[in-house]
Amino acid sequence: MDTTLIHSAMENFTSTILPASSISTALTTTAASIEASPLSGVALISHAALSMGPHAAKQWMRYSNQTVADKVPEEMLHLVDPHWYQYPPMHHIWHKALGIVMVVIGILGWTGNGCVVYIFLIMPSLRTPNNILVVNLAFSDFLMMIIMSPPMVVNCWFETWILGPLMCDVYAMFGSLCGCVSIWTMVLITYDRYNVIVKGMSGTPLTIPRAIIQISVVWILALAWSLLPLFGWNRYVPEGNMTSCGTDYLTKDWFSRSYILVYSLFVYYTPLFTIIYCYWFIVSAVATHEKAMREQAKKMNVASLRSGDQDGPSAEAKLAKVALTTVSLWFMAWTPYLVINYAGVFEASFLSPLFTIWGSLFSKTNACYNPLVYAVSHPKYRAALHERLPCLGIGAPPPPKSDDTTSTKTEA
Repeated sequence: MDTTLIHSAMENFTSTILPASSISTALTTTAASIEASPLSGVALISHAALSMGPHAAKQWMRYSNQTVADKVPEEMLHLVDPHWYQYPPMHHIWHKALGIVMVVIGILGWTGNGCVVYIFLIMPSLRTPNNILVVNLAFSDFLMMIIMSPPMVVNCWFETWILGPLMCDVYAMFGSLCGCVSIWTMVLITYDRYNVIVKGMSGTPLTIPRAIIQISVVWILALAWSLLPLFGWNRYVPEGNMTSCGTDYLTKDWFSRSYILVYSLFVYYTPLFTIIYCYWFIVSAVATHEKAMREQAKKMNVASLRSGDQDGPSAEAKLAKVALTTVSLWFMAWTPYLVINYAGVFEASFLSPLFTIWGSLFSKTNACYNPLVYAVSHPKYRAALHERLPCLGIGAPPPPKSDDTTSTKTEA
């Protein structure tokens, strides 16, 4: 790469955006770097971004090659990490594909979670303490999709973040808030199952006031954690292809990095190990109960002690299975995003705009899982859904079985 040509190109644009002293320093540093060890185009872009700042780097990209940050508005440039300046802009087809996927996720999240909230609120028989936790989970997912889906669709259309720094903060804050509320609500649902199945009569029953207090504590703690980046512990910045915002995991400041590490303990590892602990004892209790039932049936010389409607697993075991499935899907959705954040903190080299934006998008699919799981697995919810919204075709009663014995007796 011709050092003289690069030096001349840099001098042409830096004179319009940098002070004279900064021009001299930037040119000398970059030229010396190139002469000492010729850089590839990617490394040179990164060096320019780090030594001259985002504004200067952006002007240089326009003079030479475009980058993924080329369309970012001027008022957002101070939030763009130099890491992203080494990547060319994504093909417009990727932006449109991301927008279409986000539309689908948004519609599924709105309708699915909206139906859950609607059915549980209008049906008095479903207003139980544990179902209040379910409603809170659906409301959190519904709120996430309402706030996060439209902005990202708009930004995918314009192929960059066009809504300004304030909306970037609001967008990322609500993503953090709703994600935190969702996982801790699932922890509460899991603990309720643990309390019923493992502790039984010795456990403290969940009441409506107790459920409301638990939900309030979850929202307060989640709000506190999501507000901290707005007060200086880390910050919210555009990420990936610049169409969404999240925590700044590329910062070189360890004070800011510590937020991600500590926050992950609160919102990922602690819930994970709590749920594993609860389900270990839930599964053990159910297995012990089933073994006792089989031994008792053998003593009575019968095939099973279950009959009729009680044939199969208990209601508590079914609900535990539903909760475990829901939580597993949540961790499948959010683990890639955790890996992305940790990769940024520990300076991994594989963080490309496409990789990070799909990880961010995949985490939002969690809002679509929960209503599907509960609609399929909750008998009373299915019946209420069929009664109130028969057009969905969910919860329709099975066709009656023909009873030849009854017919014969009737004819006789």
